[in-house]
Amino acid sequence: MSADTLPARTPPKTGGVLARSVAERLVSRQLTRAWAVAALSLLTLVSLYLRTRGLHVQYWIDEGLSVGISGHHLSQIPGLMREDGSPPLYYLLLHVWMGLRGSHEVATHELSLVFALLTIPVAYWVGASIFDRRTGLVGAVLTAGAPYLTTYGQETRMYALVALLALVVAGSFVHVFVRRDRRYLPVFVASLTAALYTHNWALFLGLMTAVAFLVCVRESPPKDRRPLWRDGAIAFGGVAVLYAPWLPTLLFQVRHTGAPWTLPPVLWSLTQGLYSLVGGRGAAVALVFGAGAALVALRGAEPARRWMLLAAKCLLILGLGTLLTAWIGAKITPAWAIRYLAVIVGPLILLFGLGLARAGRLGLIALALVACFWILDPVPSSLYTKSNVAAAVAKVRPVLASEGGLVLSTQPEQVPTLAYYLPRGFHYGTPLGPSSDPRVVDWRNALTRFRRSSVSSVLTPMISSLAPGEHVVLVVPLRLPHSPLWMKLINRTSTRWTSALEHDPYLRTVASSSHDWKSSGLPVSITVFARRAA
Repeated sequence: MSADTLPARTPPKTGGVLARSVAERLVSRQLTRAWAVAALSLLTLVSLYLRTRGLHVQYWIDEGLSVGISGHHLSQIPGLMREDGSPPLYYLLLHVWMGLRGSHEVATHELSLVFALLTIPVAYWVGASIFDRRTGLVGAVLTAGAPYLTTYGQETRMYALVALLALVVAGSFVHVFVRRDRRYLPVFVASLTAALYTHNWALFLGLMTAVAFLVCVRESPPKDRRPLWRDGAIAFGGVAVLYAPWLPTLLFQVRHTGAPWTLPPVLWSLTQGLYSLVGGRGAAVALVFGAGAALVALRGAEPARRWMLLAAKCLLILGLGTLLTAWIGAKITPAWAIRYLAVIVGPLILLFGLGLARAGRLGLIALALVACFWILDPVPSSLYTKSNVAAAVAKVRPVLASEGGLVLSTQPEQVPTLAYYLPRGFHYGTPLGPSSDPRVVDWRNALTRFRRSSVSSVLTPMISSLAPGEHVVLVVPLRLPHSPLWMKLINRTSTRWTSALEHDPYLRTVASSSHDWKSSGLPVSITVFARRAA
Protein backbone atom coordinates (compact mmCIF):
# COMPACT_ATOMS: atom_id res chain seq x y z
CA MET A 1 0.00 0.00 0.00
CA SER A 2 1.42 3.37 -1.01
CA ALA A 3 1.63 6.36 1.22
CA ASP A 4 -1.03 8.05 -0.89
CA THR A 5 -3.59 5.38 -0.02
CA LEU A 6 -2.99 5.40 3.73
CA PRO A 7 -5.78 7.01 5.79
CA ALA A 8 -4.91 10.49 6.94
CA ARG A 9 -4.06 10.71 10.62
CA THR A 10 -6.18 13.11 12.61
CA PRO A 11 -3.93 15.48 14.53
CA PRO A 12 -4.58 15.74 18.24
CA LYS A 13 -6.94 18.58 19.06
CA THR A 14 -5.67 21.39 21.21
CA GLY A 15 -7.88 23.06 23.76
CA GLY A 16 -8.76 25.86 21.34
CA VAL A 17 -9.66 23.44 18.53
CA LEU A 18 -11.74 21.37 20.96
CA ALA A 19 -13.63 24.46 22.12
CA ARG A 20 -14.27 25.56 18.52
CA SER A 21 -15.48 22.09 17.60
CA VAL A 22 -17.90 22.02 20.50
CA ALA A 23 -19.10 25.52 19.56
CA GLU A 24 -19.67 24.50 15.95
CA ARG A 25 -21.62 21.43 17.01
CA LEU A 26 -23.69 23.48 19.44
CA VAL A 27 -24.73 25.81 16.64
CA SER A 28 -25.31 23.04 14.09
CA ARG A 29 -27.15 20.80 16.59
CA GLN A 30 -24.80 17.91 15.73
CA LEU A 31 -23.84 17.10 19.29
CA THR A 32 -23.16 13.38 19.64
CA ARG A 33 -23.23 11.55 22.93
CA ALA A 34 -19.45 11.21 22.92
CA TRP A 35 -19.00 14.97 22.47
CA ALA A 36 -21.53 15.64 25.20
CA VAL A 37 -19.75 13.33 27.66
CA ALA A 38 -16.38 14.93 26.87
CA ALA A 39 -17.76 18.44 27.30
CA LEU A 40 -19.55 17.46 30.51
CA SER A 41 -16.36 16.01 31.96
CA LEU A 42 -14.42 19.15 31.08
CA LEU A 43 -17.09 21.38 32.63
CA THR A 44 -17.03 19.35 35.85
CA LEU A 45 -13.25 19.66 36.11
CA VAL A 46 -13.37 23.43 35.52
CA SER A 47 -16.13 23.79 38.08
CA LEU A 48 -14.18 21.66 40.56
CA TYR A 49 -11.30 24.11 40.26
CA LEU A 50 -13.55 27.15 40.68
CA ARG A 51 -15.36 25.66 43.66
CA THR A 52 -12.39 24.48 45.69
CA ARG A 53 -10.50 27.77 46.01
CA GLY A 54 -12.55 28.80 49.03
CA LEU A 55 -12.94 25.49 50.84
CA HIS A 56 -10.52 26.66 53.52
CA VAL A 57 -12.43 29.88 54.32
CA GLN A 58 -13.41 30.02 57.97
CA TYR A 59 -16.97 29.93 59.26
CA TRP A 60 -19.34 32.84 59.53
CA ILE A 61 -22.50 33.06 61.66
CA ASP A 62 -24.77 30.71 59.71
CA GLU A 63 -22.08 28.09 59.15
CA GLY A 64 -21.27 27.93 62.83
CA LEU A 65 -24.97 27.34 63.43
CA SER A 66 -25.04 24.55 60.81
CA VAL A 67 -22.14 22.73 62.46
CA GLY A 68 -23.58 23.31 65.93
CA ILE A 69 -27.01 21.90 65.13
CA SER A 70 -25.60 18.99 63.14
CA GLY A 71 -23.26 18.11 66.02
CA HIS A 72 -26.25 16.93 68.09
CA HIS A 73 -27.54 13.38 68.07
CA LEU A 74 -29.47 12.54 64.92
CA SER A 75 -32.70 12.02 66.87
CA GLN A 76 -32.44 15.47 68.49
CA ILE A 77 -32.08 17.51 65.31
CA PRO A 78 -35.77 17.66 64.22
CA GLY A 79 -36.79 18.89 67.68
CA LEU A 80 -34.09 21.58 67.67
CA MET A 81 -35.70 23.09 64.59
CA ARG A 82 -38.46 24.50 66.82
CA GLU A 83 -35.81 26.93 68.07
CA ASP A 84 -34.12 27.57 64.74
CA GLY A 85 -37.02 27.96 62.31
CA SER A 86 -35.70 25.74 59.49
CA PRO A 87 -36.55 22.24 58.20
CA PRO A 88 -34.20 19.42 59.25
CA LEU A 89 -33.05 17.55 56.13
CA TYR A 90 -29.78 19.39 55.46
CA TYR A 91 -28.71 19.18 59.11
CA LEU A 92 -29.41 15.46 59.16
CA LEU A 93 -27.28 14.96 56.05
CA LEU A 94 -24.52 17.16 57.48
CA HIS A 95 -24.56 15.13 60.71
CA VAL A 96 -23.92 11.95 58.74
CA TRP A 97 -21.27 13.67 56.61
CA MET A 98 -19.46 15.02 59.69
CA GLY A 99 -19.40 11.49 61.09
CA LEU A 100 -17.51 10.42 57.97
CA ARG A 101 -15.33 13.45 57.23
CA GLY A 102 -15.10 15.48 60.44
CA SER A 103 -16.33 18.94 61.41
CA HIS A 104 -13.49 21.17 60.21
CA GLU A 105 -14.11 23.81 57.53
CA VAL A 106 -12.86 21.92 54.48
CA ALA A 107 -14.76 18.77 55.43
CA THR A 108 -18.15 20.43 55.90
CA HIS A 109 -17.70 22.67 52.84
CA GLU A 110 -17.12 19.52 50.78
CA LEU A 111 -20.72 18.40 51.27
CA SER A 112 -21.97 21.58 49.57
CA LEU A 113 -19.31 21.11 46.90
CA VAL A 114 -20.76 17.67 46.13
CA PHE A 115 -24.23 19.17 45.72
CA ALA A 116 -22.94 22.01 43.52
CA LEU A 117 -21.02 19.63 41.26
CA LEU A 118 -24.02 17.33 40.96
CA THR A 119 -26.03 20.18 39.45
CA ILE A 120 -23.85 19.93 36.31
CA PRO A 121 -24.74 16.38 35.18
CA VAL A 122 -28.30 16.82 36.50
CA ALA A 123 -28.75 20.00 34.43
CA TYR A 124 -27.47 18.14 31.38
CA TRP A 125 -29.69 15.12 32.04
CA VAL A 126 -32.80 17.24 32.57
CA GLY A 127 -32.22 19.44 29.52
CA ALA A 128 -31.27 16.54 27.26
CA SER A 129 -34.08 14.25 28.37
CA ILE A 130 -36.74 16.94 27.93
CA PHE A 131 -35.42 18.86 24.93
CA ASP A 132 -32.12 17.76 23.37
CA ARG A 133 -28.42 17.35 24.16
CA ARG A 134 -27.62 20.90 23.15
CA THR A 135 -30.08 22.30 25.71
CA GLY A 136 -28.65 19.97 28.31
CA LEU A 137 -25.10 21.08 27.60
CA VAL A 138 -25.99 24.79 27.74
CA GLY A 139 -27.65 24.16 31.11
CA ALA A 140 -24.53 22.31 32.25
CA VAL A 141 -22.36 25.28 31.22
CA LEU A 142 -24.57 27.64 33.22
CA THR A 143 -24.48 25.46 36.35
CA ALA A 144 -20.74 24.84 36.04
CA GLY A 145 -19.84 28.51 36.12
CA ALA A 146 -22.69 30.22 37.95
CA PRO A 147 -21.12 32.42 40.68
CA TYR A 148 -24.07 31.72 42.97
CA LEU A 149 -23.33 28.00 42.98
CA THR A 150 -19.60 28.69 43.30
CA THR A 151 -20.28 30.73 46.45
CA TYR A 152 -22.68 28.32 48.11
CA GLY A 153 -20.85 25.26 46.85
CA GLN A 154 -18.16 26.24 49.38
CA GLU A 155 -20.35 27.14 52.33
CA THR A 156 -21.68 24.96 55.12
CA ARG A 157 -25.30 25.77 54.41
CA MET A 158 -28.17 24.12 52.56
CA TYR A 159 -28.37 26.39 49.51
CA ALA A 160 -26.42 24.21 47.06
CA LEU A 161 -28.69 21.31 48.01
CA VAL A 162 -31.78 23.49 47.53
CA ALA A 163 -30.57 24.53 44.06
CA LEU A 164 -29.99 20.89 43.12
CA LEU A 165 -33.43 19.83 44.34
CA ALA A 166 -35.12 22.78 42.61
CA LEU A 167 -33.47 21.69 39.37
CA VAL A 168 -34.90 18.18 39.74
CA VAL A 169 -38.32 19.59 40.72
CA ALA A 170 -38.46 21.78 37.60
CA GLY A 171 -37.24 19.04 35.27
CA SER A 172 -39.54 16.34 36.63
CA PHE A 173 -42.49 18.75 36.54
CA VAL A 174 -42.00 19.36 32.82
CA HIS A 175 -41.57 15.65 32.22
CA VAL A 176 -44.79 14.74 34.04
CA PHE A 177 -47.18 17.58 33.25
CA VAL A 178 -45.89 18.95 29.93
CA ARG A 179 -44.35 15.92 28.20
CA ARG A 180 -46.86 13.61 29.99
CA ASP A 181 -44.27 11.05 31.01
CA ARG A 182 -45.72 9.44 34.13
CA ARG A 183 -42.47 7.61 34.91
CA TYR A 184 -41.22 10.83 36.52
CA LEU A 185 -44.11 11.15 38.99
CA PRO A 186 -42.12 9.58 41.86
CA VAL A 187 -39.16 11.84 41.03
CA PHE A 188 -41.35 14.94 41.24
CA VAL A 189 -42.92 13.86 44.53
CA ALA A 190 -39.60 12.91 46.11
CA SER A 191 -37.70 16.03 44.97
CA LEU A 192 -40.39 18.53 45.98
CA THR A 193 -40.83 16.82 49.36
CA ALA A 194 -37.07 16.86 49.92
CA ALA A 195 -36.94 20.56 48.99
CA LEU A 196 -39.72 21.32 51.50
CA TYR A 197 -37.75 19.49 54.20
CA THR A 198 -34.61 21.48 53.31
CA HIS A 199 -35.73 25.14 53.22
CA ASN A 200 -39.02 26.88 53.93
CA TRP A 201 -38.84 28.94 50.74
CA ALA A 202 -39.53 25.69 48.89
CA LEU A 203 -43.12 26.33 49.98
CA PHE A 204 -43.22 29.18 47.45
CA LEU A 205 -41.81 26.87 44.79
CA GLY A 206 -44.41 24.25 45.67
CA LEU A 207 -47.17 26.84 45.34
CA MET A 208 -45.92 27.80 41.89
CA THR A 209 -45.82 24.17 40.77
CA ALA A 210 -49.55 24.08 41.56
CA VAL A 211 -50.08 27.27 39.51
CA ALA A 212 -48.06 25.85 36.62
CA PHE A 213 -50.08 22.64 36.83
CA LEU A 214 -53.30 24.62 36.38
CA VAL A 215 -51.79 26.29 33.33
CA CYS A 216 -51.02 22.85 31.89
CA VAL A 217 -54.61 21.76 32.51
CA ARG A 218 -56.00 24.86 30.83
CA GLU A 219 -53.83 24.44 27.73
CA SER A 220 -54.41 20.69 27.38
CA PRO A 221 -56.99 19.27 24.96
CA PRO A 222 -60.26 18.38 26.77
CA LYS A 223 -59.67 14.66 26.26
CA ASP A 224 -56.32 14.85 28.11
CA ARG A 225 -57.51 16.78 31.13
CA ARG A 226 -58.94 13.90 33.15
CA PRO A 227 -55.68 11.89 33.25
CA LEU A 228 -53.81 15.13 33.92
CA TRP A 229 -56.01 15.88 36.92
CA ARG A 230 -55.45 12.30 38.12
CA ASP A 231 -51.66 12.66 37.93
CA GLY A 232 -51.85 16.04 39.65
CA ALA A 233 -53.87 14.55 42.50
CA ILE A 234 -51.35 11.73 42.89
CA ALA A 235 -48.35 14.08 42.77
CA PHE A 236 -49.56 16.86 45.05
CA GLY A 237 -51.42 14.46 47.30
CA GLY A 238 -48.25 12.44 47.74
CA VAL A 239 -46.25 15.55 48.64
CA ALA A 240 -48.94 16.62 51.11
CA VAL A 241 -48.95 13.23 52.84
CA LEU A 242 -45.16 13.11 53.11
CA TYR A 243 -44.92 16.70 54.38
CA ALA A 244 -47.82 16.46 56.83
CA PRO A 245 -45.71 15.20 59.79
CA TRP A 246 -43.71 18.44 59.66
CA LEU A 247 -46.72 20.79 59.63
CA PRO A 248 -47.06 21.09 63.46
CA THR A 249 -43.43 22.17 63.73
CA LEU A 250 -43.83 24.56 60.79
CA LEU A 251 -46.87 26.20 62.40
CA PHE A 252 -44.96 26.55 65.67
CA GLN A 253 -42.06 28.17 63.81
CA VAL A 254 -44.39 30.62 62.08
CA ARG A 255 -45.82 31.71 65.43
CA HIS A 256 -42.62 31.87 67.47
CA THR A 257 -39.56 32.25 65.22
CA GLY A 258 -38.63 34.50 62.32
CA ALA A 259 -35.89 36.63 60.84
CA PRO A 260 -35.81 39.82 62.95
CA TRP A 261 -32.40 40.66 61.47
CA THR A 262 -33.81 41.47 58.04
CA LEU A 263 -35.85 44.33 56.58
CA PRO A 264 -38.85 43.90 54.27
CA PRO A 265 -37.60 43.84 50.66
CA VAL A 266 -38.01 46.85 48.40
CA LEU A 267 -38.80 46.79 44.69
CA TRP A 268 -35.16 46.77 43.61
CA SER A 269 -34.59 43.67 45.79
CA LEU A 270 -36.11 41.67 42.92
CA THR A 271 -33.54 42.79 40.36
CA GLN A 272 -30.70 42.68 42.88
CA GLY A 273 -31.60 39.07 43.64
CA LEU A 274 -31.60 38.11 39.96
CA TYR A 275 -28.29 39.90 39.35
CA SER A 276 -26.75 37.97 42.22
CA LEU A 277 -27.98 34.65 40.87
CA VAL A 278 -26.57 35.09 37.35
CA GLY A 279 -23.39 37.00 38.22
CA GLY A 280 -24.20 40.68 37.82
CA ARG A 281 -26.04 43.08 35.52
CA GLY A 282 -23.93 42.34 32.46
CA ALA A 283 -24.51 38.61 32.67
CA ALA A 284 -28.23 39.17 33.30
CA VAL A 285 -28.59 41.38 30.21
CA ALA A 286 -26.72 38.86 28.03
CA LEU A 287 -28.90 35.99 29.25
CA VAL A 288 -32.18 37.87 28.84
CA PHE A 289 -31.42 39.12 25.33
CA GLY A 290 -29.81 35.88 24.18
CA ALA A 291 -32.51 33.57 25.51
CA GLY A 292 -35.44 35.98 25.29
CA ALA A 293 -35.43 36.26 21.52
CA ALA A 294 -35.54 32.50 21.07
CA LEU A 295 -38.26 32.04 23.69
CA VAL A 296 -40.42 34.69 22.04
CA ALA A 297 -39.91 32.93 18.72
CA LEU A 298 -41.43 29.77 20.21
CA ARG A 299 -44.84 31.45 19.94
CA GLY A 300 -44.68 30.86 16.21
CA ALA A 301 -43.46 27.28 16.40
CA GLU A 302 -45.23 24.58 14.46
CA PRO A 303 -47.98 22.69 16.35
CA ALA A 304 -45.76 19.65 16.88
CA ARG A 305 -43.37 21.74 18.96
CA ARG A 306 -45.89 23.93 20.80
CA TRP A 307 -45.22 21.93 23.94
CA MET A 308 -41.88 23.79 24.20
CA LEU A 309 -43.77 27.06 24.61
CA LEU A 310 -45.83 25.48 27.42
CA ALA A 311 -42.60 24.21 29.02
CA ALA A 312 -41.14 27.72 28.85
CA LYS A 313 -44.27 29.18 30.45
CA CYS A 314 -44.13 26.65 33.28
CA LEU A 315 -40.43 27.29 33.93
CA LEU A 316 -41.11 31.02 33.93
CA ILE A 317 -43.83 30.49 36.54
CA LEU A 318 -41.55 28.27 38.66
CA GLY A 319 -38.72 30.81 38.44
CA LEU A 320 -40.07 34.35 38.39
CA GLY A 321 -43.41 33.37 39.93
CA THR A 322 -41.63 31.88 42.94
CA LEU A 323 -39.43 35.00 43.20
CA LEU A 324 -42.43 37.33 43.17
CA THR A 325 -44.41 35.21 45.64
CA ALA A 326 -41.45 35.08 48.05
CA TRP A 327 -41.05 38.86 47.71
CA ILE A 328 -44.71 39.43 48.60
CA GLY A 329 -44.44 37.03 51.52
CA ALA A 330 -41.35 38.82 52.83
CA LYS A 331 -43.18 42.14 52.62
CA ILE A 332 -45.79 40.74 55.00
CA THR A 333 -43.40 38.86 57.31
CA PRO A 334 -39.77 40.02 56.79
CA ALA A 335 -37.63 37.03 55.81
CA TRP A 336 -35.68 38.10 52.74
CA ALA A 337 -32.12 37.11 51.85
CA ILE A 338 -30.54 36.65 48.44
CA ARG A 339 -29.16 33.27 49.46
CA TYR A 340 -32.75 32.00 49.84
CA LEU A 341 -33.18 32.38 46.06
CA ALA A 342 -31.63 28.96 45.62
CA VAL A 343 -35.22 27.77 45.08
CA ILE A 344 -35.35 29.47 41.65
CA VAL A 345 -31.89 28.50 40.41
CA GLY A 346 -33.13 25.24 38.86
CA PRO A 347 -36.10 26.63 36.88
CA LEU A 348 -34.07 29.58 35.59
CA ILE A 349 -31.18 27.34 34.51
CA LEU A 350 -33.59 25.26 32.42
CA LEU A 351 -35.37 28.33 31.06
CA PHE A 352 -32.15 30.06 29.97
CA GLY A 353 -30.76 26.77 28.69
CA LEU A 354 -33.83 26.29 26.48
CA GLY A 355 -33.63 29.84 25.15
CA LEU A 356 -29.89 29.96 24.49
CA ALA A 357 -29.88 26.53 22.86
CA ARG A 358 -32.50 27.72 20.36
CA ALA A 359 -30.91 31.09 19.67
CA GLY A 360 -28.18 29.67 17.39
CA ARG A 361 -25.08 31.82 17.12
CA LEU A 362 -26.73 34.58 19.11
CA GLY A 363 -27.15 32.17 22.03
CA LEU A 364 -23.54 31.07 21.75
CA ILE A 365 -22.36 34.70 21.79
CA ALA A 366 -24.56 35.42 24.81
CA LEU A 367 -23.16 32.38 26.61
CA ALA A 368 -19.60 33.53 25.87
CA LEU A 369 -20.39 37.02 27.18
CA VAL A 370 -21.82 35.56 30.38
CA ALA A 371 -18.63 33.52 30.87
CA CYS A 372 -16.54 36.68 30.36
CA PHE A 373 -18.51 38.51 33.03
CA TRP A 374 -17.98 35.60 35.41
CA ILE A 375 -14.22 35.60 34.76
CA LEU A 376 -13.91 39.38 35.18
CA ASP A 377 -15.82 39.38 38.47
CA PRO A 378 -14.77 36.20 40.32
CA VAL A 379 -16.08 35.13 43.70
CA PRO A 380 -13.65 36.26 46.44
CA SER A 381 -12.04 33.49 48.48
CA SER A 382 -9.94 35.33 51.07
CA LEU A 383 -9.60 33.47 54.37
CA TYR A 384 -11.51 36.19 56.26
CA THR A 385 -13.97 37.13 53.51
CA LYS A 386 -17.05 36.12 55.47
CA SER A 387 -16.03 36.56 59.11
CA ASN A 388 -12.99 37.32 61.25
CA VAL A 389 -14.21 35.38 64.29
CA ALA A 390 -11.54 32.69 63.93
CA ALA A 391 -8.79 35.29 63.51
CA ALA A 392 -10.04 37.36 66.45
CA VAL A 393 -10.19 34.28 68.67
CA ALA A 394 -6.64 33.36 67.65
CA LYS A 395 -5.45 36.77 68.91
CA VAL A 396 -6.81 36.27 72.42
CA ARG A 397 -6.63 32.48 72.72
CA PRO A 398 -3.22 32.41 74.51
CA VAL A 399 -4.67 34.05 77.63
CA LEU A 400 -7.63 31.65 77.59
CA ALA A 401 -5.65 28.43 77.53
CA SER A 402 -5.85 27.59 81.21
CA GLU A 403 -8.87 29.40 82.64
CA GLY A 404 -12.60 29.05 82.02
CA GLY A 405 -15.15 31.78 82.33
CA LEU A 406 -17.96 33.55 80.52
CA VAL A 407 -18.30 34.54 76.88
CA LEU A 408 -20.66 37.43 76.25
CA SER A 409 -21.85 38.06 72.71
CA THR A 410 -24.02 41.11 72.13
CA GLN A 411 -25.12 39.52 68.85
CA PRO A 412 -26.95 36.33 69.91
CA GLU A 413 -26.61 34.53 66.57
CA GLN A 414 -22.80 34.73 66.79
CA VAL A 415 -22.61 32.27 69.71
CA PRO A 416 -22.41 28.94 67.78
CA THR A 417 -19.45 30.19 65.74
CA LEU A 418 -17.72 31.43 68.89
CA ALA A 419 -18.35 28.10 70.60
CA TYR A 420 -16.73 26.35 67.64
CA TYR A 421 -13.51 28.39 67.71
CA LEU A 422 -13.11 29.12 71.44
CA PRO A 423 -11.69 26.55 73.90
CA ARG A 424 -14.14 24.32 75.69
CA GLY A 425 -15.21 25.01 79.24
CA PHE A 426 -16.78 28.44 78.74
CA HIS A 427 -20.32 29.45 79.54
CA TYR A 428 -22.12 31.72 77.09
CA GLY A 429 -24.48 34.62 77.49
CA THR A 430 -26.25 37.07 75.22
CA PRO A 431 -28.78 39.88 75.70
CA LEU A 432 -31.37 37.08 75.64
CA GLY A 433 -29.80 35.58 78.77
CA PRO A 434 -27.51 32.59 79.48
CA SER A 435 -27.23 30.10 76.63
CA SER A 436 -28.15 26.60 77.75
CA ASP A 437 -26.81 25.17 74.48
CA PRO A 438 -24.26 27.41 72.73
CA ARG A 439 -24.42 25.35 69.54
CA VAL A 440 -27.99 26.52 68.84
CA VAL A 441 -29.62 29.95 68.66
CA ASP A 442 -33.03 30.05 70.30
CA TRP A 443 -35.05 32.32 68.01
CA ARG A 444 -38.33 31.75 69.85
CA ASN A 445 -39.85 35.18 70.51
CA ALA A 446 -36.29 36.50 70.30
CA LEU A 447 -37.15 40.11 69.43
CA THR A 448 -39.58 40.42 72.36
CA ARG A 449 -36.98 39.01 74.75
CA PHE A 450 -34.30 41.33 73.36
CA ARG A 451 -36.48 44.40 73.91
CA ARG A 452 -36.82 43.52 77.59
CA SER A 453 -33.08 43.01 78.05
CA SER A 454 -31.01 45.43 80.15
CA VAL A 455 -27.67 45.60 81.93
CA SER A 456 -29.27 45.11 85.34
CA SER A 457 -31.59 42.28 84.34
CA VAL A 458 -29.24 40.24 82.14
CA LEU A 459 -25.58 41.31 82.30
CA THR A 460 -25.16 41.94 86.04
CA PRO A 461 -26.46 38.51 87.20
CA MET A 462 -24.11 36.71 84.80
CA ILE A 463 -21.06 38.76 85.87
CA SER A 464 -21.74 38.43 89.58
CA SER A 465 -21.51 34.64 89.37
CA LEU A 466 -17.84 34.71 88.26
CA ALA A 467 -15.09 33.45 90.54
CA PRO A 468 -11.80 35.36 90.97
CA GLY A 469 -9.42 34.70 88.09
CA GLU A 470 -12.13 33.69 85.65
CA HIS A 471 -12.32 35.45 82.30
CA VAL A 472 -15.05 37.50 80.69
CA VAL A 473 -14.79 37.43 76.90
CA LEU A 474 -16.81 40.26 75.38
CA VAL A 475 -17.58 39.91 71.67
CA VAL A 476 -19.19 42.84 69.87
CA PRO A 477 -19.94 43.11 66.15
CA LEU A 478 -18.45 45.93 64.11
CA ARG A 479 -19.99 47.80 61.21
CA LEU A 480 -23.55 46.60 61.80
CA PRO A 481 -26.36 48.62 60.19
CA HIS A 482 -28.71 50.59 62.44
CA SER A 483 -31.89 48.95 61.17
CA PRO A 484 -34.01 46.90 61.54
CA LEU A 485 -34.77 47.00 65.25
CA TRP A 486 -32.78 43.81 65.88
CA MET A 487 -29.58 45.46 64.65
CA LYS A 488 -30.37 48.67 66.53
CA LEU A 489 -30.73 46.70 69.77
CA ILE A 490 -27.43 44.90 69.16
CA ASN A 491 -25.57 48.18 68.61
CA ARG A 492 -27.13 49.73 71.70
CA THR A 493 -26.33 46.69 73.83
CA SER A 494 -22.74 46.61 72.55
CA THR A 495 -22.20 50.18 73.72
CA ARG A 496 -23.81 49.63 77.12
CA TRP A 497 -22.15 46.29 77.88
CA THR A 498 -18.72 47.55 76.84
CA SER A 499 -19.07 50.59 79.10
CA ALA A 500 -20.35 48.48 82.01
CA LEU A 501 -17.46 46.01 81.83
CA GLU A 502 -14.78 48.67 81.35
CA HIS A 503 -16.01 50.55 84.44
CA ASP A 504 -16.51 47.48 86.62
CA PRO A 505 -13.95 47.77 89.46
CA TYR A 506 -13.74 43.99 89.78
CA LEU A 507 -12.63 43.49 86.15
CA ARG A 508 -9.36 44.26 84.38
CA THR A 509 -8.58 44.08 80.68
CA VAL A 510 -6.02 41.39 79.81
CA ALA A 511 -6.26 41.06 76.00
CA SER A 512 -8.04 42.32 72.92
CA SER A 513 -8.23 41.25 69.30
CA SER A 514 -6.69 43.20 66.44
CA HIS A 515 -8.90 45.82 64.84
CA ASP A 516 -7.71 44.96 61.33
CA TRP A 517 -11.14 43.81 60.19
CA LYS A 518 -11.69 45.70 56.93
CA SER A 519 -11.40 42.59 54.74
CA SER A 520 -14.14 40.79 56.65
CA GLY A 521 -17.81 40.83 55.74
CA LEU A 522 -19.07 40.42 59.33
CA PRO A 523 -16.26 41.53 61.65
CA VAL A 524 -16.19 41.34 65.43
CA SER A 525 -13.99 42.74 68.17
CA ILE A 526 -13.03 40.64 71.21
CA THR A 527 -11.96 41.98 74.59
CA VAL A 528 -10.92 39.71 77.45
CA PHE A 529 -11.37 40.77 81.08
CA ALA A 530 -10.24 38.93 84.21
CA ARG A 531 -12.14 38.89 87.49
CA ARG A 532 -10.17 40.47 90.32
CA ALA A 533 -10.15 39.07 93.83
CA ALA A 534 -12.72 40.73 96.08
